[in-house]
Amino acid sequence: MSKATPFTSVPVIDVSGLRSAHEPDRLAVVDEIGRAARDIGFFYISGTGLDPALFDGLLSAAEEFFALPLEEKMRSYIGLSSCHRGYVPTGEEGTDEVKPDLKEAFDTALDLPADDPDHLAGNPMLGPNTWPALPGFDRAVTAYYQAVLDVGRQLLWAFAVALGEDPDTFLRYATKTPSQLRLIHYPFNPEPDDAVGIGAHSDFECFTLLVPTAPGLEVLNGAGKWIDVPPIPGTFVINIGDMLELWTNGEYIATTHRVRKVQQERYAFPLFFNVDYDTVVQPLPQFTTPDRPGRAPLRAGEHLFAQTAQIFRYLRRRLESGDLHLPDGSLPVGSFGQEARQAAT
Repeated sequence: MSKATPFTSVPVIDVSGLRSAHEPDRLAVVDEIGRAARDIGFFYISGTGLDPALFDGLLSAAEEFFALPLEEKMRSYIGLSSCHRGYVPTGEEGTDEVKPDLKEAFDTALDLPADDPDHLAGNPMLGPNTWPALPGFDRAVTAYYQAVLDVGRQLLWAFAVALGEDPDTFLRYATKTPSQLRLIHYPFNPEPDDAVGIGAHSDFECFTLLVPTAPGLEVLNGAGKWIDVPPIPGTFVINIGDMLELWTNGEYIATTHRVRKVQQERYAFPLFFNVDYDTVVQPLPQFTTPDRPGRAPLRAGEHLFAQTAQIFRYLRRRLESGDLHLPDGSLPVGSFGQEARQAAT
């Protein structure tokens, strides 16, 4: 079982060894990743080999989009999409109606054609992206997305090996994933002590690869204290999500995190790496015993959709009207992560 340690900092792991032709180099990195996933649930990675120009292009595209008038941004409003893509205005997302998250976002994912069979069948998370009428925006976002998705595949391999499983245990389910890339903008906030950029939560997918441009991210440790996770140039912040917590029956913990203290304009770009929509995720046999029964299985995409539907205003309205229904077995928001574990104990 994860030790859920009272850590006070988050380690930096050089993952360049994952691309080595020598097995000992690869396994040394895998060992570091496994320890961080078990003990903390958060870590930085460096040495990915990504061209910095990819991030520069993404940041420029985001700055240009979020500088547009609200009326123009709302032409890409996420509520107009049939597969959850587009602009998320301030107040659209979050469970606290009194103090909404102080951010705006633009949501993208795997860009499928309009005649994709899953999209035509009504899958709520698979389909074409929504793109604003900004020259080069789609190219910059897509180039970054594809490059970081490749890094995610390397990590998915590493997690399986760290757990002592077949290297393809998870990768075999990553063929057409609803992995989302969010472009998030936190405006300058003159009263940061009272404000929440994003409230405490765990991420719904397997894990997240994040690049922020300013401080504000905090993670909950095993002692119930919030620890700062500041940006480190040239790195990604990695955190374990709900699906890896479920697959490992809590051996890896989906550590709860939030964004606060946004005292300056801030951008953040998380790519939420998921497995295929219909993947049945259930605890691996090695992590279940009579004294440690396995949690109930979930379908990865259905869990993502159910959590999303409970925190986005346009989807909550559809739930309330009866036009939309959650999949059977859906869990309430906050059922995973350090916060849920501490509440249970």
